[in-house]
Amino acid sequence: MDDKTILNRISDLVDEEHRLRAAAQTHETGTDDEARTRLRELEESLDQCWDLLRRRRAARQAHGDPEAQGARPVSEVERYLQ
Repeated sequence: MDDKTILNRISDLVDEEHRLRAAAQTHETGTDDEARTRLRELEESLDQCWDLLRRRRAARQAHGDPEAQGARPVSEVERYLQ
């Protein structure tokens, strides 16, 4: 997966997140368990994508191989301290 593909995935995830949040604000959907679960999944996927993109860029700056980087598990990415 190259950087452009990752950025496109991030864009798609953000678009879906915005649609769900907008629907929740207009009380169309978003308050049920399914919508909350999907929002959590989107947030986790976004965290994974951003983590992968940052690590690929760091590898490139360190003259490493960005292709050697893979997505980390959600359980690992979600434990990072901000």
